[in-house]
Amino acid sequence: MHPLLQVILVVMVLAAAGYDLKIRKIPNWLSLSGVVLGVGLNCFLLGGEGLQLALFGMGLALLVYIPLFVVRGMGAGDVKLMAAIGAIAGPRQWLIIFLVTAILGGLVSLVLVVYKGRLISTLSNLSTIVFELANARQPFHKDETLDFRHERAIGLPHGAVIAVGSFGFLSLAPFL
Repeated sequence: MHPLLQVILVVMVLAAAGYDLKIRKIPNWLSLSGVVLGVGLNCFLLGGEGLQLALFGMGLALLVYIPLFVVRGMGAGDVKLMAAIGAIAGPRQWLIIFLVTAILGGLVSLVLVVYKGRLISTLSNLSTIVFELANARQPFHKDETLDFRHERAIGLPHGAVIAVGSFGFLSLAPFL
């Protein structure tokens, strides 16, 4: 990834993490700026190939994250942030960022539910989610607490986890 794109990625995810930690929202202007800069700079640096990379990266992010939003497992700000990261990084790098973020998010979530003493209820909720999705139903219709916005849901500022995943990618990038 071009150094200028790396700088934009760092600035964007730091800002997103700050907003997510402070107000639990990622502003639209931030994600939109990331998309515009990602598409624009990739086009400038690589021409038509850059446009393709940016659009495929953004599309892949949306393909993965929109279903999580639809089942209310994640907020729209997280979806838009990952789309912006896809536009900046392209599909291959986005996939690595996603995998690092998913692993970190899973570990942080596990520590959080154990700390809050909710491991058993979380495992029960997980089985409900899998069963409902396997039957083409949205889990929050069966149990409203499975909506990430519910007051009893354990909230995880995913924007901050995405930022750490992005930094993980950038530190691993020289070896990939």
